[in-house]
Amino acid sequence: MTKATDLRAKSDDQLGEELGNLKREAFNLRFQAATSQLEKPSRVREVRRDIAKIKTLQNERSRSAAK
Repeated sequence: MTKATDLRAKSDDQLGEELGNLKREAFNLRFQAATSQLEKPSRVREVRRDIAKIKTLQNERSRSAAK
């Protein structure tokens, strides 16, 4: 699981790339779950939370830039 302090140190481009990677992983995990091949079910929750952290940070940055 990624820490919020680690994410805050990254640039907007790096966050976008990380978000893309996590979304791809979430997609793959959904397929694994559907075919009963999921090895670590807790990873689904971790990925979803990491995606939410990145989106929250992006939203904070966009709001502070709009002020």
